[in-house]
Amino acid sequence: MRHTDSLGALDAFVRAADARSFTAAARQLGVSSSAIGKAVARLEERLGVRLLHRSTRSVTLTPEGALFLERCRRIFSEIESAETELAQTRGAPRGRLRVSLPLAGMLMMPTLGAFMRAYPEIELDLDFTDRLVDVIEEGFDAVIRAGEVSDSRLMSRFLGVFRLQLVASPSYLQRRGVPGSPEELAGHACLQHRFATSGRFEPWPLRQEIALPATAVANTIEPLIALAEQGLGIACLPDFAIRRQIEDGRLAAVLADHTAHEGVFRLLWPSSRYPSPKLRAFVDFLARNLFPA
Repeated sequence: MRHTDSLGALDAFVRAADARSFTAAARQLGVSSSAIGKAVARLEERLGVRLLHRSTRSVTLTPEGALFLERCRRIFSEIESAETELAQTRGAPRGRLRVSLPLAGMLMMPTLGAFMRAYPEIELDLDFTDRLVDVIEEGFDAVIRAGEVSDSRLMSRFLGVFRLQLVASPSYLQRRGVPGSPEELAGHACLQHRFATSGRFEPWPLRQEIALPATAVANTIEPLIALAEQGLGIACLPDFAIRRQIEDGRLAAVLADHTAHEGVFRLLWPSSRYPSPKLRAFVDFLARNLFPA
């Protein structure tokens, strides 16, 4: 079977499976329903499996058909992406860009908003999760992640360095006192971050291990910032998330001499994919603007 015939048969199968009807699929393609049935039958014969159960009123997927349908969707998505990328080379970057970010990525929204204003024809589809997604299998164009990555299937671009800091509001420190050593944290209200995926507390970057109380716990960063600003305790937060609060005095660093931390953010994308104009624009913009000097 020639490649063009194969694509035609795949298209007939996908449309029939989606519509649960040879007649509806035939109407979409402008052919007869028997032509759809024959194309699917030839495909099944070539693969050696039954893809669809036929009845007088409808067709339904077999388990093998359901698996094959998902693979077919990826094939047509790649074809559409290739056509879009070729078209984009003649104009401004455009199209849908699916990006996975950590939950703390919500705090990158000013930069992402600036990107949307700079490239109004790119549609951002943002998925916030601390789960380690499979970039390729789950169909993401790119992911932003903290830490090192050892996946040979992915290209990466360094975005910047961040540090975890212990901070509290001036009102809290005036009321409860400024801790002079990590041991004194045992007598303070500690606002803890629990990782949404593992359920574990994020370790505070103290040079010595201390058992910390948990006055409040949250699985995202934003509530901890708000609680710290309201004078309800000491929180351990990434510096990029609280830069403005530190500058205007709403939060102050504590125990800076007793903490040591440095993390990195990277942007990753499938190495097998030639970077499209929209992806190149996104990579370059974030590298320039996410952590400005």
